[in-house]
Amino acid sequence: MKLVKRFFNFYLDASIHVAASVFCLLEITAIILNITINQNLAYFCFFSTIACYNFIKYGVEAKKYILVANKYHKNIQVFSLIALGFAVYFSFYLHKHVWYCMGALAVFTGLYALPVLPKAKNLRSFGALKVFMVALVWAGVTVLLPVLSANMGITKDVWIETFQRFLIVLVLLMPFEIRDLKYDSPALKTIPQRFGVIHTKIATGIVVLAFFFVTYLKNKITLLDLVVKGVLFISFGFLVLYTQGKQGKYFASFWVEAFPIFWFVIVYITSLFI
Repeated sequence: MKLVKRFFNFYLDASIHVAASVFCLLEITAIILNITINQNLAYFCFFSTIACYNFIKYGVEAKKYILVANKYHKNIQVFSLIALGFAVYFSFYLHKHVWYCMGALAVFTGLYALPVLPKAKNLRSFGALKVFMVALVWAGVTVLLPVLSANMGITKDVWIETFQRFLIVLVLLMPFEIRDLKYDSPALKTIPQRFGVIHTKIATGIVVLAFFFVTYLKNKITLLDLVVKGVLFISFGFLVLYTQGKQGKYFASFWVEAFPIFWFVIVYITSLFI
């Protein structure tokens, strides 16, 4: 049992769970927009997510990331380097249009992780801003990249899907922001620090409403899109309701981050019948 728990913790700590969520969001985009996803892109996003997230979590300071004393973190470092190698390999099979978009998203990721301002280590230091940057990158990676890879035009429906994905990530980040409220420095001025937990949950509820009803702005509204986003809308409602400052160990790190995985299962099963 201890061995299973150790593997499970490594699965979470090494960002494999996050990468699986990104992979599922790519597949969801393919189903909802009815496009064929480039599997080289899917694998690239999976492995690069592991490498990038672990660098942000454990290695925003280069010296700290290179000189790792902790054996557990050393294992994560080696695993991340292997993932980076796979990401580089799959990147050679991507279309040039994907590279342009990827370059822009890489700039945002760099601004998030690396020092760019004299009085702040990085834009991650701006608590309220970081959630919007993370949501923007996730939306770009999981919607725009597969669309460009499929040589599909960036239509109004694609922009709406991108905006909805942006809102989804904002909602999923709120439990983390509320959880970390007691640990974050007051200087960060995160959204829960600025407005309190209750107002943050109310604002998140409004975002959930916007996420669902913006679907009706699409030119082509499918029954599949309405059903699966309706299910996610209800699920988000329960998430907002039950998110507390005091959370179980795996509430945010596993269950909240598993939402895209569960959503993919729902989308895939529903698409077989609709």
